[in-house]
Amino acid sequence: MDTWESLMNTLEKMFGKKPESLESIFFLIGMQELGRVEEDFSKEQKQDILHIGICTVLGKAEYYTFAGRDEEGWPHYTPTKVLPSMTSTEEETFLKKYILLYFEDKKIN
Repeated sequence: MDTWESLMNTLEKMFGKKPESLESIFFLIGMQELGRVEEDFSKEQKQDILHIGICTVLGKAEYYTFAGRDEEGWPHYTPTKVLPSMTSTEEETFLKKYILLYFEDKKIN
């Protein structure tokens, strides 16, 4: 992916609408990494899927490492360093950079 807008256009083509937030993109990444498509995830499982997406993206920046999967196939991560303090604008820019890297690695374009 070259740009954020390019990624948004690609995701819109794939899903029929642009993601509404970074949270929705993290959820999408979490679902991809979980590798299971189920309609009936509990609220807690949805939060776990979001966490998987966040850890996956932050893993690109070496803030988390993949620790393995549990007996049910859910991925787990280990924090490796503490995120620095950032303004909300800096945080958004930081996250977008690593989301773009995730999709580049997955060759989704």
